[in-house]
Order: sequence, then C-alpha cells, then structure tokens
Amino acid sequence: MHNSIDMSLKGWRAVNVDVRSMQLDDQPVLRVVKGEGKRMRFDENTFARLEGEDFHNGVIEVQMLSRLLTDAPDFARGFIGIAFRINDGNSEFESFYIRPTNAMTDDPVRKAHGCQYFAYPGYTFAYFREYDIRKYEAPICHGLDEWVDLKAVIRNNHADFYLNGMSNPVLTVDDLKHGADAHGSVGLFVDIGTEGFFRNLRITHED
Repeated sequence: MHNSIDMSLKGWRAVNVDVRSMQLDDQPVLRVVKGEGKRMRFDENTFARLEGEDFHNGVIEVQMLSRLLTDAPDFARGFIGIAFRINDGNSEFESFYIRPTNAMTDDPVRKAHGCQYFAYPGYTFAYFREYDIRKYEAPICHGLDEWVDLKAVIRNNHADFYLNGMSNPVLTVDDLKHGADAHGSVGLFVDIGTEGFFRNLRITHED
C-alpha cells in the first residue's frame, strides 16, 4: 500500500524538536529544528513523528533540504534524514542521515563520513567510532541548501539507502540493530545546528 503524506502539522508530533508548516519553493514543507533541551547531544530521539503509522517492511521516500542555523556550532554538519520503526515510547528506532557539509570539503576523512546509519539507543556514531566500525558510513556528493531525494528500502533486517535516484545504494545495512521484526512509526530527523525542510514524503508498505 502506497501513501502520500500530508506535510502540514496535522498528524505530526514533535519529539525533542520544534516543527512548523510553511511554504518553501512554493511547496508545502515541514521545517524541523532540534529542541533546546538536546541541542548539544548527538544521535538521539530528535524528530517529527508521524502519528498513526506502523511501518515494518517497505519503502520510505522523502525530499529534504538542510541549512545551518545562524548559531550552529563549528562542528555542525547539516545533519538531516529519517527515523523509522520508532517504538511507542520513542525510546528505540533506526535512523539514516546525511552530513551535507562533508560533501563540500576537501578533507578526505570528513568526506568518508558523508552519511550515517545508527540505531537508538546504544548504536550511535560515537559507539561505531569508538570501536572503529566503519561499515555504517559512506561518502555523499550532496551539499547544503539543495533538495536531496532520499529513498530507503527496508526489508526485515536489511536496508538500502539511495540518494537522488542513484541506481546503487549509497549505503547498505545488513544487520539492522533492532532486528527483523521491529516495527513502528516514521520520523523526520535532524541533529545539532540543522534547519531541516522536508517535502513529498511517501511510504509504501510491503506487509
């Protein structure tokens, strides 16, 4: 079943973020900014959550655009993406996001960290870096202030993430940390220093 989602405030709940509906490029968008209480903490439950959604297997597609807030710290990267299979208490979910400023630098180390998969709680980028686990990140070529098409194909404990219609995924995850049977809502994720805009969200359920 395929659903195009209303990008007004109706049906959305702010989880540690500020959310508002507005027009950008003459289209309705949701603007999402991380809330004050979690401004300096990475990879946490900071998203606009779609109410009444129960997603297990299928496809999530959205267009997203990232800008840096005027007060963003120097380590801000324009973090923007999705959360999925969010449990009822927002205490467990999987996520994929991009770091647009890392596509705009000549630093090869930063370029290698262009996108990120993580699972909350426990399996954050800090955990992966601590144990030198590199398979959950990859380079990207999409910068700030441009619309990026994200397509996530999720089946059981496997996920492929595509950007801007690419034929091959930018990142593949074969071991989603909450397991093949996890299910829950879908969210629009931002992190430190990001002014995030989202439009044209579509969810296709395969079961």
